[in-house]
Amino acid sequence: MQSSILKPLLVFICSCGVSQQFSYLAQAKEVMRDVSFKANYDGSQQKYIELLPAGFDNLQRHDVLITLHGHGSDRWQFIKQPRGECAGARQVAKRHKMILISPDYRAKTSWMGPAAEADLVQIIDTLKTQYRVDKIILLGGSMGATGALTFTALHANLIDGVVALNGTADLVHYQNFNAAIATSFGGSRTEIPDEYKRRSAIYFPHKFTMPIACTTGAKDSVVPPQSVLMLLNQVKPFSKHVLSIHRPTGGHSTTLADTIQAIEFVLTAQRD
Repeated sequence: MQSSILKPLLVFICSCGVSQQFSYLAQAKEVMRDVSFKANYDGSQQKYIELLPAGFDNLQRHDVLITLHGHGSDRWQFIKQPRGECAGARQVAKRHKMILISPDYRAKTSWMGPAAEADLVQIIDTLKTQYRVDKIILLGGSMGATGALTFTALHANLIDGVVALNGTADLVHYQNFNAAIATSFGGSRTEIPDEYKRRSAIYFPHKFTMPIACTTGAKDSVVPPQSVLMLLNQVKPFSKHVLSIHRPTGGHSTTLADTIQAIEFVLTAQRD
């Protein structure tokens, strides 16, 4: 775990769904806020972590890195965990002085259903009101990677680059976590097949005109890689910047080095 994550100033913020202005001028240290907000979708209280970089000045434009946690986790995964995917995201955000946002998005079994989708749209709208946001990079691991692909397919106009670490692009045929996905989506794939298709990025390659990087492992049995590999091939006519990091002996995880490579690729490409 990065030492910079151990020493931030932690501030708790409650919001009633009304955008608030915050003034940060050249903060010497990272500023971490545990933000609570009233969801427009259903009026419930939802949360996300916001990590502002050292030296943050809201008079300047900043890129945003949004990190989506995996199944069974919550907003703290990418903030606290030392695993490669999480440490890599923190390192890159720190290096480029990005605003790092880690939402619950209806933790712990989100799967980017309608409620999670609406929450993320609301968070992005709030960030654009509070700060001078430049580019928004959406990253996720496992379930979060699936969610990143789903959200980008649904809201391509909000995302400038996407990084998916060990996700699936096809929820129509994906057979794990069926109960959790059905709860998130509001029914099984036989009951609401159109909803499963609508949330499967594989059917919307034309939406991915932004830089995209995906990591996959050939031996991943939790989230098999085939659909993402197929999506990346289908995306190539629409995006000039496509990176596939496929490990023949890899399982359901991404190393620190591969995570950093994937994010840096997208950051460099979206400035092209």
